[in-house]
Amino acid sequence: MSQIYLEYQFNVQPLQPGTEILIAQLGYAGFESFVETETGVTAYIQKNEWKATILDEIQILSSDEFSISTSFSEIAQINWNEEWEKNFEAIEVDGKCVVRAPFHPSANVPYEIVIEPKMSFGTGHHETTFMMLQYILENEFDGKHVLDMGCGTAVLAILAEMRGATTVDAIDIDPWCFENSEENVARNNCSHIKVQLGDANIIPEQKYDVVIANINRNILLNDMATYRKSFASNGILYLSGFYEEDLPIITQCCNKLGFQFVDNKKKNNWIAAKFVI
Repeated sequence: MSQIYLEYQFNVQPLQPGTEILIAQLGYAGFESFVETETGVTAYIQKNEWKATILDEIQILSSDEFSISTSFSEIAQINWNEEWEKNFEAIEVDGKCVVRAPFHPSANVPYEIVIEPKMSFGTGHHETTFMMLQYILENEFDGKHVLDMGCGTAVLAILAEMRGATTVDAIDIDPWCFENSEENVARNNCSHIKVQLGDANIIPEQKYDVVIANINRNILLNDMATYRKSFASNGILYLSGFYEEDLPIITQCCNKLGFQFVDNKKKNNWIAAKFVI
């Protein structure tokens, strides 16, 4: 189905971490795809999802710490695959895993994931996805029942199955992500992943050994109690999608529900954290 998009051009100073913060906030507001540029970022949103006040929700635009100028225009339908081919490079994680597109050459690593990202979040380029991939590589998944919330491209769910997970439920609220995840699951010949469209309210009643949630701070805090109900008597919770300054409030929320902090990773002020129960 052809969609009309609005293209926003943002010039950001200082470029980092301004661009990363801006992308995170735009994604939460409904923007679907981002291309980082030498001066900032280009962001796209469907015209039927747009509203005149949409940038009022973007907190960084009113921050005294950053100078951001904006322009936008309506554009014709984009060949998203062509756009990704121009901007998407293969990602290697600790010499053990490569996330690549179909047009990249095959890699000689234990785990190779082929992703056609379209407009979905989760190619391994973003710090949060990269760190979550590291956690999956470093920890035991053999025989585990796994829940992947905010699955994006399903890259984390796919690696979880490759690492031996028995079942993986992958859930995302975005129809693009749902469609893309199903395609990527099939592309990587995964047979233990079930992709579902929705939010935490549709989490199946089965109990999980591992819950992965790479979303954002507000959703994590809002849904943490639901994640807690999803566990068997014990299990592991991996969280990301938030900044270093948010770790105390995330940890406090987890502690109140019986989770214990184990450790965290940090990459460019983004955090991924591991908790156990």
